[in-house]
Order: sequence, then structure tokens, then C-alpha cells
Amino acid sequence: MAQANRRSFLKSAALSSAALAVPAFRKDAQSPNEKFRVACMGVRGRGGGLLYGFADLKDVEVTHVCDVDTRVFDEKLKKTEEIQGKRPKTETDFRRLLDDPSIDAIVMGTPTHWHAIPTILACQAGKHVYVEKPASHNMKEGRAMVEAARKYDRVVQVGIQSRNGRFFQQAIDYIRSGVLGKVRFAKGWESAHNRNLGFPADTAPPAGVDYDMWLGPAPERPFNPLRFHSNWRWFFDYGCGDLGNDGVHRLDYARRGLEAGLDAQGETLPEWPSAVSASGGKLVLDDCQEWPDTQLVMYDYPNCILMYEMRLWSRPPLEGLVEGAAIYGQNGYVIIGNRSWRAYGPKAELLHEAKGSMKEDDFRHKRDFLKCIRDGGRPACDIEIGHVASGIVHLGNIAWRVNNKLKFDADTETFTNDEEANRMLGRTYREPWTLPKI
Repeated sequence: MAQANRRSFLKSAALSSAALAVPAFRKDAQSPNEKFRVACMGVRGRGGGLLYGFADLKDVEVTHVCDVDTRVFDEKLKKTEEIQGKRPKTETDFRRLLDDPSIDAIVMGTPTHWHAIPTILACQAGKHVYVEKPASHNMKEGRAMVEAARKYDRVVQVGIQSRNGRFFQQAIDYIRSGVLGKVRFAKGWESAHNRNLGFPADTAPPAGVDYDMWLGPAPERPFNPLRFHSNWRWFFDYGCGDLGNDGVHRLDYARRGLEAGLDAQGETLPEWPSAVSASGGKLVLDDCQEWPDTQLVMYDYPNCILMYEMRLWSRPPLEGLVEGAAIYGQNGYVIIGNRSWRAYGPKAELLHEAKGSMKEDDFRHKRDFLKCIRDGGRPACDIEIGHVASGIVHLGNIAWRVNNKLKFDADTETFTNDEEANRMLGRTYREPWTLPKI
């Protein structure tokens, strides 16, 4: 039976890949030269990659570059002009982008604490949104983002690019063929060798930086260079640790694999786990970072278990990958990485392998976003999907912070056995930046 299922999968793989292709864009408009007008908000790091990626699309014009750090403008504008042949305007306050009726979409590469409020305000202003992962800083923000997208009928795509990956879909189709037999366990993992940040002294904000705007809804604190660019993700006020930084991708691989394996057996993976527990801490890095450098999270579902393992001080690979996911069944297992996947039989014999391209996935994810704006429908990582993927991260981090096995009510998106944990489902906002009412 396993051999037959495997042959059926391999025979249909080419067809399923072709079905995933995103059609070329043709916008219905009076002018054949009309383009999507896009503003990019937060353009350092990953945000810079989004800026250049959208500028490189022939049916897009990046009209504005928005950042609170004006020191980045010269470089970003010069390269964007080289790519698209036109120099964007600059802005330091995203609210002026929302007031501009010519802008179709906001592309958001900001720190995580600046995802929810601009997304909701953009939906209310009639803009579509591409927002990086994790979608939200906390659970309540994620739910509000979903409600805003639905109420104002906006396309909101979350930057989990594997949701548009051809080879990821091939791996999921393979698992769904039933070849693994009964699937009951999956894990995602992340290993790295992060540098020690030490304990730097506070300083004055650099010239050209609107630090108050950068803080936004987060508590007021003195400026510190290692709580700022790039390193913000390691602090409670702004990020979600590495579970939210990289783990959100690997957990999504694993959870999709579990879902496919259960589906092959006529079962369903619930949207949310019924319980979550976590352990870990700052076990190696003695520095100012707040999130753990070592973390294990267990997610209990009625019919299976999902696990996450993270080590930020050790790079020895698991299953041959420093970061990835594994889905285990009675008759074998599947390993999914960022650029490839492999299937093994019950005696660990290699049965199938395929490679992909993260660059292609990234391109397809942007095209999917634009196609949904043009034609209607929801993108592959619609905000509701992104909310669950990000919410899994939040549940694991909260379980670690309260050091308790938490029981979760999916209907209310609250915990039933820990009020301290429930308080961590949201945050206290610094005026005037409060979560908009939907």
C-alpha cells in the first residue's frame, strides 16, 4: 500500500506544481500602464529586502519609503531608483501614507511591536497590507488584525513565504498521500550561534532617529543601541524571541505536516492546541537579552503532539539541518528544510527528495498578494492563517514565562487555568498608541 501511494504521489507531483503557478498580472484599468502603488514602511534588514523585492516587480511602483531612521534614506532611495527607474518619496510618519488616496498597499518590515496598529489603521484607510512575521506582538493584536481585515474587506498577507512554496506543497502532498501511515508527532527546531550582547550603557538616540516614534506603543525607556536595530527581537517590549523570529517558520512547516498526516487518516488537526508547556531559559548567554537562548515547547492536541526545540548557542544539525521540521509516522518520516525536503521509510531508507528556492517562494508570495488584490480572494498566508501561526508562538512564550502547563480554550482564545498567563495575551499600550477599535 505504501509503495502504491508513493507512486501515485510522484506521478502527480508535476501536475500539482503546475497548479501552484501564479498567473501573470494584468490589472483591469483604463491605462494599460497602471501599476500597484506601494509604500514600504520599515526598510532596514528584512524590510529592505521587501522594498527591493516589490520594486523589482514590473507591475508595482514603490511610491514611498517610510522609516523613523532618516539615515537609511540615501542608500534605500538610490538602490530603489536603480531597480524601478523612479525615486520614491520619503516619509517618517506612516499616518501620512494612510492619508494618501493614491497608495494601494502598505508593505511592513517594521519591528514586531509595530505590526498590529499600522495594519489595522491601514485596513480602515482602505489599504491592503503585506506584514512580516510574526503577524503580531501578542494574541489580542492578532485577533484584532483578523477582524480588521474582514470588516474592511482588505487583503492582508503575512510573510510566511513557505505557504507559497512549490516544494513545500510537494512535501505536504506526499504526507497527505498516506505513505507515512499513522502520524502522531512532529517537531520544528532552530539552532544558531548568537553573539553575546553584553550589558551596554544607555546613550542618547542617534541624530536622525525619531526614537519616540520607534518606541510607539512600547514603554518609554532610555535609548540603548542593543535594544534597537536588529536586536529588538530579543526583548519583551518589541519582539517574541527566536521562537517568533525563526521558529514561527519551522513550527508552521511541522504543523502543516501534522495536518496533512492526520488528513490522510481521515482525522483533523484542531486549529489550536488544547494545552501548551515550555521549559528553558538563559542557560549559556550572559547578557542583556530577555528571551531564552534555550527553549523546548510542547503543544498538546487531542490526537498528536507538536514540539519545538531551540538552541541559540549550538549549531550541530538535527536530521542534517540546523533549522527545519520533521513529521513522523508509523511507516517513515519526512524532513522539511528551507530549500529541500526528504522522505524516509521505516528503516530510514531514503525514498524521495526534492529541492526548492527560497527566492522563488518569496517572489510567489508577493505575486499571490497582488493577485488577491486584483482578483479578490484570500492569499496563501492570509492574516487568519498568520494569526494562528503567530499565536502558536505566543502560547509557547507565555507558557515559558509563567512556568506552567497552560490549558487553552480555542473559542475564547484564553487560558482556563492561569490568570497571569491571560494578562500576557495582550499588553499595556503607551499613549497615544493604543490598539484601534474595529
